[in-house]
Amino acid sequence: MTMTDKRVAIIPPATQAMYDTYHFAPATRVGNLIWVSGQVGLDADMRPADGIEAQARIAFSAVQGLLAAAGATLADVVELTTFHTALQQDIQTFSKVKDEFFPDRYPSWTAVGLSELALPGLCVEIRAVAVRGSGAL
Repeated sequence: MTMTDKRVAIIPPATQAMYDTYHFAPATRVGNLIWVSGQVGLDADMRPADGIEAQARIAFSAVQGLLAAAGATLADVVELTTFHTALQQDIQTFSKVKDEFFPDRYPSWTAVGLSELALPGLCVEIRAVAVRGSGAL
C-alpha cells in the first residue's frame, strides 16, 4: 500500500461540528476514489429548505463543495444514490435540478423512496461516488 492508497477523511471547516458530533466523515478519499456521505438540503439556519427544488440545490451544492475539497469535480462523479420521502411526487422536479448539475456525461443513479430522513421536513438526501480526474475531457 502506498501513501496515495491511505484513507483520508475530507472534513472542510464548515463540516467539523457534524464530524465531531455524529462521528462520520463528510467524504472519504482513498487514492482517486471519493465517497461523499449523504448530503441534505438544510438552509443557513440548519433547517430544511422549503421544498424539493431548494433542498436538491443545496444538497448538490454540498456534494460539489466536498468533491472540491477532495480535489475533484461533479464531472468525476460515477454514481449517485438519492433517497426521497416522496419519490414519485418529486422525481420530475428533482431530475430537473440534477440535470443542471449534471448536464451531460450522466453518472449511474439509483433513487430510493423511503418514509423518513434524519430530520423532519427533509425530502431528499444525496450521496455520491467519484473517481478523481475521471471527468476530464
